[in-house]
Parts: sequence; C-alpha cells; structure tokens
Amino acid sequence: MEIEILFEDDYIVIVNKPNNVLIHNSYYARNIKEPTLLNLLLKQFNQNFYPVHRLDRKTSGVLLLVKQKENVSMFQELFNSNSIEKTYLGIVRGLINTSIKIDSPVKNPDTMVYKAAETFCKPLLTKNLDIAVKPYDTSRYSLVELIPTSGRMHQLRIHMNKISHPIIGDYMYGDRFHNRMFEDEFNCHNLFLHANALKIEHPITNKIINIESSLPNNWYTIFNIFEWKL
Repeated sequence: MEIEILFEDDYIVIVNKPNNVLIHNSYYARNIKEPTLLNLLLKQFNQNFYPVHRLDRKTSGVLLLVKQKENVSMFQELFNSNSIEKTYLGIVRGLINTSIKIDSPVKNPDTMVYKAAETFCKPLLTKNLDIAVKPYDTSRYSLVELIPTSGRMHQLRIHMNKISHPIIGDYMYGDRFHNRMFEDEFNCHNLFLHANALKIEHPITNKIINIESSLPNNWYTIFNIFEWKL
C-alpha cells in the first residue's frame, strides 16, 4: 500500500491516511497485526516520521507528521491551542437540515474523566431511500461537515451518536441496522468519517498551509447511488 502525500517540505509531511490503518501500535489496538501507517511510511521513504495528532484507525484523511522528533511539541502546541482548522466529512443516519453545535463532555479512556468537547455540525446534502431499515420502511441519510474545536478521542463519533445521528459504519457508537444495510446493499464496509481538510500556519516557515484530501473509493460509490455532488 502506497501512502498518498499531500504536502511535504523540509520539516513536515502531510498524508492522506487510508481507512483501517493504525497510525502506530498501541495498547488499545494490541490485537491488530496489520502494518501501521508509520511502518508503511518507513518502507516507502526509508525514513521515520512522527505524528503530531491522531486519527482513529477507521477514520481516513489528512494527517500531519514531522520529520524531526524535536519538532513534535512545537506543532502539537498548535493543536492544543486550537490554532489548527480541521474539517471532517461524515455520512450519518437521519436528516439534518440545520447547523448544530454539540457541546457535550467526552470521557477520557485512560483517566475515565469527562473533558469538555465541542463540535460544529453543518448539513450539506440529504437522501431518502425506499430501503427498509428496522424498524422503518424507509431510510434517510445526511452528508455533514464536522468541525471540532477540541480533540477528544472518538469525539465526533460520540457527539453524532449523542444527537441521534450516528456515523454510518461506526460499530462502536453507531446503528448496526444501518451499518449492515450499507454492507448488504452497497458493499460498503468502512466508517464514513473523513478528515477532509487541514489549515495551519507553519510555525517554522510562517506560511499558511491549506490542504484538502480526496475521499476513499466507497464514498464515491455512495455519492453515485445517492446522486450527490459536492
């Protein structure tokens, strides 16, 4: 698997992380044996990279890594101070017709302490289908833009479930009936959450970097079926 490079300079590399690829090995994913993103990048470039932030294994999209370990904290501070603009796309259950601010604490899995978390959800497109999904005779979906102003683990997945619009393909927080319908009807098995864009002021060069990433193939499958165009 070759990783798509979206931007590179002397200090950083920004990649388009595929679905179902861990960034690095961890205790929570100790049973997963597939190569990690860092393994794949090392093989591709014969060089170590150091991630500045995280994406869930099942989430695809824009990820920033640095080339020198001593620069990690400098870039992490931008994320910690909310100086980074991150934009995600998600396909969710149900119709969303107005923008929503979700302001609900999220529990840290290590400390088991709830921390403040905020997400802005903007509707983009909707679709009604004559496909029955228990307990209804039809099914409805929305394409949404999600902007988190905090970076809690699984924040977007938890927040969308909190407002009864879980992300399709989410087997931890989502709706298994709708997930199964996407698998059976459309042969789509992945989580429909994608880190679509990242905007950052480079702390070393002071340049504004604004990166967008292409969607995984199964998104285009759904766009064709739903007759959606961005």
